[in-house]
Amino acid sequence: MSIRIRKGQGQDLEQISRNNLEMALETEGKKLDPESVMKATRAVLEGRADAVYYVVEKDGRILSQLMITREWSDWRNCFFWWIQSVYTVPEERGKGHFKKLFSYVLEKAREEGACGLRLYVDRENTPAMRIYEALGMKPTNYELYELEF
Repeated sequence: MSIRIRKGQGQDLEQISRNNLEMALETEGKKLDPESVMKATRAVLEGRADAVYYVVEKDGRILSQLMITREWSDWRNCFFWWIQSVYTVPEERGKGHFKKLFSYVLEKAREEGACGLRLYVDRENTPAMRIYEALGMKPTNYELYELEF
């Protein structure tokens, strides 16, 4: 079977959840609660959250994934699509899967009239920063501040 890009579906729950756990540990050193991640992923896949997963899969195996949420801009009168939960399984990195996924999502965003794509990147995650810049994304003056409870 060839590689295809599609929206995440119910049967992807375990793979996407596992990938989210791996991504958080690898990129931010955070060990997340597997049950919470599973519940949150299920909410997206079941349409109970204003978000959608897009995946690159081959033979039923997810090779790369990302999640999109939307944020309304009253300055621009349209939605920005926020890219989150980006992950490519280690053995599939460097094979162009994420680049294809990014291009697919960019086209979908344009089709739906989005203002553009946005994402946050940990400043210490320089490999990700290089990838996004190579895809044409530009760093901005904004920083994300957060208060965790």
